[in-house]
Amino acid sequence: MKQVCIFCGSYAGAQPMYMEAAHAIGLGLAKRKIGLVYGGGRVGLMGAIADGTIEGGGHVTGVIPQSLVDRELAHKGLNELHVVASMHERKAMMAQISEGFIALPGGYGTLDELFEIITWGQLGFHRKPIALLSVGGYFNPLLAFIEHMATEGFIKPEHRAAVLVKTEVDDLLDTLLVYEPPELEKWIKKPDEL
Repeated sequence: MKQVCIFCGSYAGAQPMYMEAAHAIGLGLAKRKIGLVYGGGRVGLMGAIADGTIEGGGHVTGVIPQSLVDRELAHKGLNELHVVASMHERKAMMAQISEGFIALPGGYGTLDELFEIITWGQLGFHRKPIALLSVGGYFNPLLAFIEHMATEGFIKPEHRAAVLVKTEVDDLLDTLLVYEPPELEKWIKKPDEL
């Protein structure tokens, strides 16, 4: 795996462990010679991941909309910074140049990016691994709701199982390197396949 995309918060969060994990995953990527692709910001968990990767000697590619550059939120120390016109373009570029995806704690934007990439995998648009780093159990309520959606018949169990969940940085990165997404049944069948 040459590059992995990380979705995470532009805030530090309420607990120091979130920033610590973000910095640690950046160092972990650099140690494994995996490039970071992320939203290009200098603040919050986003900045901590970039700083950790840079500190470890790793390669960092940021993808950021012009509107956020204009608000002076872009990280200035990256190897590459792609400035795009919109959030849609940002997500598409990050997905295209990455070989896997990790979500760390974050808010609406993080969940938007995460669920879009999960949906693309469900629809067969990619077969790249997707993982959650559930720092301090951060994603536990979300995982419970995903199980509820599966129980209520809105998600197939195999689609739920396609997302890897870990609580420790090294465990997640080592598992991601060897992880193969399961073969999924086509979500929508053509009329002649019914």
